[in-house]
Amino acid sequence: MKKQLYLIRHAKSSWSSLDLKDIKRPLNERGKRDAPLMGGLLKARGIAPDAIISSPAIRAITTARVIGDVLEIKESAIYQEAKIYEATVSEMLEVIGSIPDDFDSVLMFGHNPAFTYLANYFGQRLDNLPTCGIISLETTAKSWADVTEHNTEVIRVDYPKMHF
Repeated sequence: MKKQLYLIRHAKSSWSSLDLKDIKRPLNERGKRDAPLMGGLLKARGIAPDAIISSPAIRAITTARVIGDVLEIKESAIYQEAKIYEATVSEMLEVIGSIPDDFDSVLMFGHNPAFTYLANYFGQRLDNLPTCGIISLETTAKSWADVTEHNTEVIRVDYPKMHF
């Protein structure tokens, strides 16, 4: 059985309060609209993740919780991983490699440029993953620690403007 990883960029965030630290920025109205729509898209495709792993940034964890609600994921299956915030590709690969092997399907919520760079690392030619965009990956690796560009491929890229 192939393992599945969904890299989901946080929904559109607000810049209305310029004195807020970047990590504290909330979703804006478009983000609040797009997150449940993209969750519905995943649900319609029958995606039922074992876990959600998110950056602790407010815009990322909020997106994770909204999509988790649509997919009926328990709060106890939502984990925050500080390394995702401002991660490089190699740091993201370390995070992926640390996923418990009993999880076969995982949603990971984070940021650009890391998610765009990861899509390219796995063979997709992508200039920019839009907000609330989803990169669907499949790997033949038996362990998350063994995920590489040689055994993992991008199956699909989705983002709100493609569908709504």
